[in-house]
Amino acid sequence: MDSRQLTAESVPVFQEGIGLHLSRWSALQMAVENEWGGRDSRRKADLLVSDVFSFFANSKEPLYIDDLENILEESLLSLNTMAEDGSIEEVAEKLMVMHEECLEGNYQSIEKMRATNPPPVTHVRQVKDDDDHHDDDGMGDDNTTNMMLDVPNSQPISNPIDKPTDEPKSEQKAEAADDGWTVVSSRRNKGRKN
Repeated sequence: MDSRQLTAESVPVFQEGIGLHLSRWSALQMAVENEWGGRDSRRKADLLVSDVFSFFANSKEPLYIDDLENILEESLLSLNTMAEDGSIEEVAEKLMVMHEECLEGNYQSIEKMRATNPPPVTHVRQVKDDDDHHDDDGMGDDNTTNMMLDVPNSQPISNPIDKPTDEPKSEQKAEAADDGWTVVSSRRNKGRKN
């Protein structure tokens, strides 16, 4: 059992370290920026910083990483966000190591975070349950983006309509409307009568 406590000097540094580390957690930051937890998403994130500090500072029992992971996961769930990328475990481990360093009076990792800018947050999306029927901005935008990425921009697409057929092209060109649309007859019914 580790009965060591943070010193008066290390408490504010450790609190700052928790805040710095959580501010670099992309899942949490995306949930806050996009208000996935509602209008009070920022307050929920701030509450997580205080909950994590309380976990370390007020525990009379040994600290287990599983308990810290549960705190982090519950906080994300309050923001309607799930992290299935292993980031909860990674954040919990880094916080445990940072706590151990602060107990030893070593603040190098926190000083390093102070000196560096947080990485840009771009790769996390809100996870919606199948039961969630609110489709405000999730699927429509994602499908459109994916469809746009699938279309090659630099190479022309071969058009089977332009290939020679048994029928004259003048009929197809004659059916082109003034708005640029062309009516194309079905190939299924050509030459067959059932």
